[in-house]
Amino acid sequence: MRYLYMVLIAALAGLVILFKVQNFESATVSLFSMSVTLPVSILVLLIYLLGMFTGGLMLQLVRTWIRGASARGS
Repeated sequence: MRYLYMVLIAALAGLVILFKVQNFESATVSLFSMSVTLPVSILVLLIYLLGMFTGGLMLQLVRTWIRGASARGS
């Protein structure tokens, strides 16, 4: 089973490297008067990480609201 996990990790790493190599074109993102130009693969990675962070915060916020609502109703 350990070797299967090693193969899966290597395959995932290979896919990430392939994605990075094939998406090296630049893209510009603007907000108000600010703009940044980065490779597409870097932008996708940053957006993914930002989504994980904000999704986790939102999930924790909803759980807190549910706990607060059930505690007050008792």
